[in-house]
Amino acid sequence: MVATTAAPPGTRPTRPRRSVATRRDTRDAWILVSPATVIIIAVILVPVLWNAILAFQDLGFRDLADGRLFGTFTLENFTDTLTSAGFWRSLWTTVVYSVSTTAGSIAVGLIAALAFRNSFRGRGALRSFMLLPYVAPVVAVTFVWEVMLNPQYGIINHYGTRFLGWDQPIDFLGRAPFAFLTVVGFEIWRYFPFAFMFLTARLSALPREIEEAALVDGVTPSQNFRHIVLPQLMPTIALLSVLRLIMTFNKFDDVFLLTGGTAGTEVSAVRVYNQLIGSFDVGGAAATALVLAVIMAVFLVFYMRIVARREELT
Repeated sequence: MVATTAAPPGTRPTRPRRSVATRRDTRDAWILVSPATVIIIAVILVPVLWNAILAFQDLGFRDLADGRLFGTFTLENFTDTLTSAGFWRSLWTTVVYSVSTTAGSIAVGLIAALAFRNSFRGRGALRSFMLLPYVAPVVAVTFVWEVMLNPQYGIINHYGTRFLGWDQPIDFLGRAPFAFLTVVGFEIWRYFPFAFMFLTARLSALPREIEEAALVDGVTPSQNFRHIVLPQLMPTIALLSVLRLIMTFNKFDDVFLLTGGTAGTEVSAVRVYNQLIGSFDVGGAAATALVLAVIMAVFLVFYMRIVARREELT
C-alpha cells in the first residue's frame, strides 16, 4: 500500500517542474516539425479554407482583381448547386465513371499480373512495357487516341468501315454514348498498370506451398484461383478500390482533353472548371467543389467504419 502525503491546508498544490532536458527536447521537436507544419498549412489548409470562404460569397473575377476578398456571405451558391439538374447529372456521370473505371482497371491489372506471375523469357522487359500507359504524358496519349478515333482520318474508323461493316465512321469523342464509353476505356487502359504493380507485388509474396499441395490434391486451376489465390489478394484489391475511386472521382485532365466534357462526359471536376472558366461563377464553383468534398468525406468515413468493424470481428 502506497502512502500519500496531502498538502498543508491553505497552500496550493505545486506542479512538477520540467527539467531543462525535457524543455530542450520539446523545443527541438517543434523545430523539427515546423517546416512540415508550415508546408501543410500553406499548401493544404489555406487553399481549403479559402475555397470554403469563397463558397459562401457572391464574387467574380473582377471583384478578386479589385482586391475585394470578402463580400456578403450567403447560402445562395449551395442552394443553386443542390437544386441544379446539371449538378446531379454530372454527379451521376462521375459515380458511373468512377465505379466502372475502377472495376475495369483492377480487373485488367489482375489478369495482367496473373499472366506475368510465372517466369518466362523476356518477362522483365514486357513488365516494363506494361507500365507505358501509366508513365506516358497524358497530353501525348490523349492526342494519340484522338488521332486514332478521328471520324475522318482515324485508323479505327478506316478499318471499321472496311472490315467490320460499319455504314459510316463513328464519332467516338463527340457523340453519346460512344464518348462516355471511350473515356471509360481510356481510363482503364491508362491506369490498369497501377493495379498491375500492386497485385504483382502481392502475388510475389504469396507462398506457393499451399497452391502446390492443392493442385496435388486435384483442384482445378480455376478452383485454385477462386479459393486460394483470390482471398489472399482481397485486402490489396480493397485498398486499390479505395485509391482508384478517390483518384477517378476527382479526375479532370483525361476527360477534358478527350471530349471537353461534351456528349454526356461532363464529370463533376469538369463541371467545376466550366463553372469557373465558362461562367465566371467563382462562388458557385467553390460551392460545387465543397459539396463534392463532403460527399467524398462521407464515403471515406463509411468505408473506414466498415473496415474497423471487420477488424474487430476478425
